[in-house]
Amino acid sequence: MCGGDSYSGMLTYAPVSEAGGVGKTSTAATLAVSHARAGHDVLAIDMDTQNGSLTYLFGPEYDRGDPEADNLVRHLVGRPKGAFADLPIEVEAGVDLVPSHNMLEDLHEFLLNEKEQAENFGEAYSMYGQLHRVLSGAGVRDDYDVVVVDTAGKAGPILYNALVAVRNVVIPFEATAKGQESIEGLDDLVDGLEASIDVDVGVLAVVPVGYKDTRDQREILDEIRGSGFPIPVVVGERGSLMEGCWKQQCSPYRYVEEHRSRKREYELDTLDRFDRLARHLEREAGLPTPETGTDEPEVSV
Repeated sequence: MCGGDSYSGMLTYAPVSEAGGVGKTSTAATLAVSHARAGHDVLAIDMDTQNGSLTYLFGPEYDRGDPEADNLVRHLVGRPKGAFADLPIEVEAGVDLVPSHNMLEDLHEFLLNEKEQAENFGEAYSMYGQLHRVLSGAGVRDDYDVVVVDTAGKAGPILYNALVAVRNVVIPFEATAKGQESIEGLDDLVDGLEASIDVDVGVLAVVPVGYKDTRDQREILDEIRGSGFPIPVVVGERGSLMEGCWKQQCSPYRYVEEHRSRKREYELDTLDRFDRLARHLEREAGLPTPETGTDEPEVSV
């Protein structure tokens, strides 16, 4: 599962992990802002049904429970109240966010209803192709260089719609036996999706987080690399930085620049590693990118 296609001339991916608590949403937010700081126009799409999602982290003024508000789900089921271009909210310079909405919790039921209606009229309907339809119809490739979709980790129509739309994943994981098992489980999930709907999904990067460079962790990384998965960087334990971001509702870059009275080397190192990861992803998509360090795997933290 390497090298899935995306929209031509764009970088599109979803940070995905079957295991919880690995910083999937923090990774999505940090990479989105890193891409923007490199000069790219970024669209982040929040398809996470949990309250602790990109919409909360970036903190825009938005009521995700407003039943009258136009939102992504309405567009997915063909009942928008306006243009897709009116959904995104600029949350940090260069980053537009399509916020989450509580209607996402019922997306499966909505899509089943649409499928049933289409079949009653003898029409084909792809339950998992609706996000791709919406993004293609909205011409996002004309407005954005990068699309990052953050979803719930579990299998289902939200994750499947994201994977069909972006065709690529970035996998944050803890370098433990449990974390390794979650990667293998995701591999099986994507293989099954590829077989059922004929879509190739590629792994752009595996990102060890909370890495301490122990012997067991090095062996796990060697096994993952031996399976053909790229590991451009590793990230050490940075809980206080990410907790600060959630508290202040901003990216790590803004947090360090605006909410730290003094620079902390380990935080600057973390941002440098995410920058190098973002440059790796941009190069994979053929986007122009500033040079930032090396693309070789890092094992010191």
